[in-house]
Amino acid sequence: MTINLTSDTVTKPTKEMLAAMMAAEVGDDVFGADPTINKLEAKAAKMFNKEAALFCPSGTMTNQIAMKVHTQPLDEVLCHEYSHVYQYESSGYAFNSGVSMNLLQGEHGKVTAETVAAAIKPVYDWLPISRLVVLENTTNKGGGNYYTAAEIEPIKAVCQDRGLALHLDGARLFNALVETGETTQQMGALFDSISICLSKGLGAPVGSLLIGNQEFIRQARRFRKVMGGGMRQAGFLAAAGIYALDNHVDRLKEDHANARKIGAVLAKLDCVENIRPIKTNILIFDVKEPYTADSFLAKMAELGINGVAFGPQTVRFTLHLDVSDEMVDQMIDLLNNFDS
Repeated sequence: MTINLTSDTVTKPTKEMLAAMMAAEVGDDVFGADPTINKLEAKAAKMFNKEAALFCPSGTMTNQIAMKVHTQPLDEVLCHEYSHVYQYESSGYAFNSGVSMNLLQGEHGKVTAETVAAAIKPVYDWLPISRLVVLENTTNKGGGNYYTAAEIEPIKAVCQDRGLALHLDGARLFNALVETGETTQQMGALFDSISICLSKGLGAPVGSLLIGNQEFIRQARRFRKVMGGGMRQAGFLAAAGIYALDNHVDRLKEDHANARKIGAVLAKLDCVENIRPIKTNILIFDVKEPYTADSFLAKMAELGINGVAFGPQTVRFTLHLDVSDEMVDQMIDLLNNFDS
């Protein structure tokens, strides 16, 4: 039995989700005529108390479209140095939008209102214009850390006071919400635009949603087409997204509990150190020499456990829908007998 903790993107549709996909009513979404796409977009907009939403193939596309709509060439985007929009989107901010990144620091992937305010540039001919702040919730490279509404509110106030837009890369937002008990409506009130991913912990095979006001989504839809994201009978995918939102949110707590169980065992290994605080479903830790991340993962692979290197000495394990309690128990047994 292989225990695949490479990412929560490796999930496969459940039988129930597949049945919902096969029963979907579809049309041509480029013409706005796919009823299941329209249902999903309306559902997401209502969840966040926003006017509209747009279904896209990936979270990278929703983030890139958001930056394109919110900015003009020669502007800059403020984000944490660990942010997905900077680290893992192939410098799309420069290619697609002609903007630069103003990288901020903060503990475990989070920034503060004070950090944001201090980083906003004055208006001079020789400086880019600070135009957009992007927060990531939860933080991937920050080990699944998350913002609460109380932490976001002062950042929103700074943005409003200084005339910047605020976008949420909420690829794993529901992981944060099941921990804080906060609502999608609270998040909707704090951000000008929100991206959520359906194909991570929620278990859909493909898809992300970009959410905002009507005019924002009107512009976003055009840029989606430019980027090649206009799909036809995509309602089969949207049906999976609807099923995921209806059935797979609360169960994210199980992934968090399993991450903590595994983390407690890893902490006992002589070769493991510096386990980041386990807030949600992501486990990030360092391995001691003579191990490297690659050699440690090779030994894990021999035991049937897959993870991913996050640096020369850093490893990430990610819990998800397809990791059962039985798999977690098996992994704990293997780690308890691991000869480091």
